[in-house]
Amino acid sequence: MAKVLAVANQKGGVGKTTTSVNLAASLVSVKRKILVIDMDAQGNATTGLGLDKHNPPEALSNVLLGKADIKNAIQTSPDIDIDVLAGGPDLTIAEISLMDEERREFRLSSVLEAIHDNYDYILIDCPPSLNILTVNALVAADGVLIPMQCEYYALEGLSALIGSINTIRDNANSNLDIEGILRTMYDPRNNLARDVSLQLNQHFGDKVYDTAIPRNVRLAEAPSHGLPVLVYDKRSSGSLAYLALAAEIIRKDSSRIDSAAA
Repeated sequence: MAKVLAVANQKGGVGKTTTSVNLAASLVSVKRKILVIDMDAQGNATTGLGLDKHNPPEALSNVLLGKADIKNAIQTSPDIDIDVLAGGPDLTIAEISLMDEERREFRLSSVLEAIHDNYDYILIDCPPSLNILTVNALVAADGVLIPMQCEYYALEGLSALIGSINTIRDNANSNLDIEGILRTMYDPRNNLARDVSLQLNQHFGDKVYDTAIPRNVRLAEAPSHGLPVLVYDKRSSGSLAYLALAAEIIRKDSSRIDSAAA
């Protein structure tokens, strides 16, 4: 059964989509079967994986509203074996329409039941706000992967997100927890970055990934080509960092399984 991770932060521009796309590619490179769900109406994860956000085989909004089968909406990236539920402008319709639906926050978790066994990981790229689409992602998730820059405003955003996670845990998904905090656009030469990184480690301990994602030109260029950086430039520092993150996630999951079995 798939592990479902919501890649979320209520602050924009912290690397959610970059992480969703490139972590997915890195997990595929080590033989994991991956689905990326693009829950953002901007559709950047969809285009970053080489797909047309304006012309999916079936709109994700229709899946969430019970008008289409999830299996008919899944596409595969043309350049790497990643399955994708495309996001795009239609999600604005879903966001409005779901507000009048019963059990609206459980729509995504319900439709995922049909495909859970087909994947090792399902990564949900969330929009940068706590709207009904983000709530659906958090309700469906086993854990939240939080990308964040090491700056003080990001710490404020993290506090707000943790409050949202606690609310979802108390009301809709008792198993929801922080899977990990990922430092993005990280420059260890920057005093502020080092200071914020230290604070994160002090407050969250092993929830902070050992891997940090550096600022990297090739990582920034890759989306304009509709490619994960692993395909665009596999030797770049950004590519190597996401490979390291994938290995760290797999290692932690294996340790948890071993501990539970003991």
